[in-house]
Parts: sequence; C-alpha cells; structure tokens
Amino acid sequence: MSEPSPGAYLGNTTFTVVDVETTGLSAITGHRICEIAMLRYRGGRVLDTFESLVNPQRPMSPGAAAVNGLTDWQLQTEPIFSQVAERVREMMEDAVLVAHNAPFDLGFLAAEWRRLQWPPRLGFSADTLTLARQLYSFRHNNLGEVARSLRVLSDQEHRAMGDAWTTLRIFEVMMADLNRRNYVTLGDLLDVQGGNVLWPEPAAITLPPDLEMALEENRPLWLRYRSQNGYISERWVEPLDVTGDGDLVYLTAYCQLRGEQRVFRLDRVVEMRLERHASSRNGSRRR
Repeated sequence: MSEPSPGAYLGNTTFTVVDVETTGLSAITGHRICEIAMLRYRGGRVLDTFESLVNPQRPMSPGAAAVNGLTDWQLQTEPIFSQVAERVREMMEDAVLVAHNAPFDLGFLAAEWRRLQWPPRLGFSADTLTLARQLYSFRHNNLGEVARSLRVLSDQEHRAMGDAWTTLRIFEVMMADLNRRNYVTLGDLLDVQGGNVLWPEPAAITLPPDLEMALEENRPLWLRYRSQNGYISERWVEPLDVTGDGDLVYLTAYCQLRGEQRVFRLDRVVEMRLERHASSRNGSRRR
C-alpha cells in the first residue's frame, strides 16, 4: 500500500478514525493522552481496531476527570504512550486520519511523536467538525449534537472507543452526502473542508492567563485583533488549540464573527478578555 493521493476515490481510500481522551485541553501546557481508540476503515468495512488506556505520567485535571470519568488510580497501572506507540503508528500507516476537531487529537499525537523523537507525520487528515460546519447548518457542532442531527447512533460519549465509533458513523453519512453532490475523491473532500489539517509541531509555550483558562475551562474569549495590514477588529472566538512555529504562536479557534475556524497569531492580539461565566462552546472539542 502507499499514501493516499488527492485523486483517490473515497470508496477506495483507507481512513483511520482516531479519538483521544486527555488529562486536560492543551498539549502545549503539558497535558497528555490518557486513552486512545482507532478504527481502520475502507469501503464500508472496518479493517482493524485498537484501543488502550494510557498512563499519562501526570495527574488528571479535575475538569477532564469530570468529563471522561477516568482517575489517576485507574490509569497508574496502564501502559505509557511509548509502549503503545508502534501500534498507533501501524494503525495510521498509509491512511487518512479522521477525527472530530482534528487539531485537538493531532496536537496531542504530535506531542507524543516529539517525545519519541519521531519525525512529523506528513499525510492527509479529515476533520468531521469542520465538515459539519461546511456541509450543514446545525445549531451546534459538537460530536453528540452532530450525531443526533444526522440521526446517527452515538455510543458512550467522552470515552475514546465510543467517540471513535460515533465519528466513523458521522463520517460515513458525510461521505454519502459528498457523493450525492458529486464530490467523490479525497481531493474533493479536502477542498470542501478548506484544505488539509496539518500535523502540528507543539512547543513549550507560556500562554496568557486568560487564554490558558479559556482552553482549560471551555470558555469563549474576546479578542481585539490586528490584521496583517494593521486593521483592528473585535470578535468572540472559541479556542481549540495553540501551536508554536519558531518564535510565533498560533491560536486555532472558531471565530464567531466569520462563522468559521480561523488561525490567529498571538503577537497580533492587542487585547483579550475571558467571558465572565463558563459557557458551552458551539462545536467545541469537549463533547
């Protein structure tokens, strides 16, 4: 087998659906994977599956533990990520990765790759969160709401294998809808999505307190932002992930002003303010 090409028909393309549960909301701030599930899929058939709890080698945050129900005691005897990493890489080989809010899952996987001193993954990735926003007009785009809107069976939420199966069923519906619109190749899917979801290269970054809290507590953030040409705009965003590239730090967030996922350079943020009360983000990762 070989890496899928943009011209490959979706029905002939191998996909690997991945979902991770984590100790917190950002790999940048040192949180880690505590559970992973993967489904390898092609042409309507699941070819292989993998799931494992993972000892994250750090405490669970209270917020994450409340969501996924995992405890430090439960995870302390599980394998660390390096002990399951080869199996994870095998499941990803020659496949397009699929996840709901792919920057989140890929960010945590990239952080583990970096700890292992493995080279970055260069393949294609599909994001069912972005596809939901592009294909439909649902009021909310979190995993459970998309599943309900598409009348897809939703398994145990906030656990990796249950969410992976839900993501796969959603993705099957999306591929059928794309086919009806005559979008039949991987390149077509990526065009609808707005491009490939790139494998991030995380770095140790000190975040502004309001941004760190927005990521940790799932809260919107108000930004006063300066564009490349110097124009100042104000907007509410729903932070998804933070990545570093050399001296630059980028915030990936759903922009309420533009109605789409955008990337913002932190050095162009003139001012930021955390929403006063915790709120459920439209389409947020915390499903």
